[in-house]
Amino acid sequence: MRIGVIGYGHRISGFFKNCLLKENPEIKITGVIDPNKSEVLKKLDEAGQKDAVFYDDLKTLMKKGNPDALVIGTRCNLHTPYAIEAAAYNVPLFLEKPVSVTMEQALALEKAWEKAKSQVVVSFPLKVSPLCLHAKSLIAKGAVGKPEHVCATNYVNYGTVYWEQLYRDYSITGGLFLQKATHDLDYISFLMDSPIVRIAAMGTFQHVFGGSKPSGLKCSACGEVDTCLESPGNRKISGAGYHTGDHDCVYSVDCGSPETGTNEDCSSALLEFASGAHGVYTQVFFTRRDASRRGSIVSGYHGTLDMDWYRNDIKVTHHHTPFSDHVKAGDGASHFGGDDELAKDFINIIKNKGKSRTPIQDGLQSVYCCLAARESMQRGEFVKVRIVGW
Repeated sequence: MRIGVIGYGHRISGFFKNCLLKENPEIKITGVIDPNKSEVLKKLDEAGQKDAVFYDDLKTLMKKGNPDALVIGTRCNLHTPYAIEAAAYNVPLFLEKPVSVTMEQALALEKAWEKAKSQVVVSFPLKVSPLCLHAKSLIAKGAVGKPEHVCATNYVNYGTVYWEQLYRDYSITGGLFLQKATHDLDYISFLMDSPIVRIAAMGTFQHVFGGSKPSGLKCSACGEVDTCLESPGNRKISGAGYHTGDHDCVYSVDCGSPETGTNEDCSSALLEFASGAHGVYTQVFFTRRDASRRGSIVSGYHGTLDMDWYRNDIKVTHHHTPFSDHVKAGDGASHFGGDDELAKDFINIIKNKGKSRTPIQDGLQSVYCCLAARESMQRGEFVKVRIVGW
């Protein structure tokens, strides 16, 4: 089973080594497109893929490497161009999220894959995680009745990465609805069994991160290292922050600005579903430690279901009987077990034994929701969401 990889960074190298190889030890990387050759060679060696050959473009990789499937894990703004090119080769594709970062990209990607014969597995592990699938089955069995409302939260305890790594480059990410909420709006629609058709969103910018510190500034070169709460020493004391070593300044001009484009400290959206139900979603990127939460409370007339990945449990409160049910899930799996499920789907598709549970249409629909949310933040009004195929 021969795989061609476009962009073999931290995410895809981890997914290949810890999930794809575990699912099928015989899988091999036959070709790689990635400009960071020295770092990629180290990662390939760690995964036992020394025979992989580097190529400059997809056409040459497909001709000489002859892969059975492709994996795209480039930076976000390059997902669409490579995915459009890949559509012509009719081989299974694993595509990182977000599948696009602009409306122009999304429309072009939708058109390119309208008549494609191969399947796509979009990297949406939350939807296929065991906890979410169990919540979906409970709702389908009538645990809440007809879902009428959802309250979804994402309190990120590693949110500093969006200001001290390349994620802070707005031209690459397109903002944190596209970068982060694309997971969440997808699984929320899945639980509610209905697409989102209208959004009103609001964001808070540079109240916490971003600012006027010099470009290229690192903690080691800053005179405020003793007092800054984001310095390596203070992060070690508090037990908070993604990096406890030297890192780029989270208050630098490199984080962008509201005028030129920048990530939000926090953002929220009011959601309207095609079913007539509605809900709210909020994401916060400056929380730390055990303030983390990611999940949804889904309510109907007959009950309320509360699911959270960090607690790793589901609680169902029955409205009309004096009972509540509590389900606890196992710990330790990548993306709460969702990555293992994505790996199974991808391998089965390559073997022509199954269908994707996270197809290209889902990736596009989530992008259309996120783009509507971003537009709503800018315009200060409700925005209709484009529906794939309409």
